[in-house]
Amino acid sequence: MSIFNQILSAIDNPEREASTNQLGTILDTVQQLSGNYQANPSAVQSAMSIVGNYTKSALRQQRTQGGTSQVNQIIERFGGTGANSQVLSALFGSSQLQDMILQISRRTGLDARTIQGMLPILVPLVLNLLRTGNSRRNIQDNNPVANSFLDSDGDGDVDMNDAINMASRYLGR
Repeated sequence: MSIFNQILSAIDNPEREASTNQLGTILDTVQQLSGNYQANPSAVQSAMSIVGNYTKSALRQQRTQGGTSQVNQIIERFGGTGANSQVLSALFGSSQLQDMILQISRRTGLDARTIQGMLPILVPLVLNLLRTGNSRRNIQDNNPVANSFLDSDGDGDVDMNDAINMASRYLGR
């Protein structure tokens, strides 16, 4: 099941944190980023896809080291729509950040300084999408959205761009 289908399932489940308001806020934040940095919305969405790939790798490593509950705690702590530079050091080493910035720059044409400004917002947005699967009662419970994200086929294509586009269509935007 695709990550967006898992998000839709979480929206329909009152035991999960997901809501249409949460999706709307994520979409609004992506749009605001485009305006704040005078960047093409598709470039921001492409950047979010690359951030998704790196985040997937980092969360897999966290799951190996500390289990699913550690991943859920990271998602709960850092998933949001505001800037949080602490998430960058919590998930990525400096070489990973440099690689991510370079890859985003090559794919989108955005300059490194712009990307560095966006990352403390983009990473929490990715985690906020995953947060939709968190249990309202106990963050240690199974998160089907995060599990789908982390257990996908490993083809390297974690397309947050598709998830954002589907969320936009779902909300009629």
